Amino acid sequence: MSTYQISPFGSIDFGATGTKAKLQNASFLLATMKGTCFMNREAGWLPPIDELSEAAKVQYTADVVELLQNNIEGLTVEEVTFQEDSEKATIYPFVKVVFDNG
Repeated sequence: MSTYQISPFGSIDFGATGTKAKLQNASFLLATMKGTCFMNREAGWLPPIDELSEAAKVQYTADVVELLQNNIEGLTVEEVTFQEDSEKATIYPFVKVVFDNG
């Protein structure tokens, strides 16, 4: 089983298939603020603004796990870490995932 790391940053490969397409879709979900995706206002998540506490990171870890495991078939989240941007008062998720072989 291979482990992959995804983040809300990345380029789009319009010809992606298989695992690469799933990783790209997961990255897109992490980069999308809930309510901004036309035709699917529930896509994405609500990233924290002005909240960098450990309690916020715990809540947002749960949100990221739920978002990815409910929307990307066969994906299992192994670890979520955050990079802080204190100038913008926000955090960015970095997620380690694996895919089921089924």
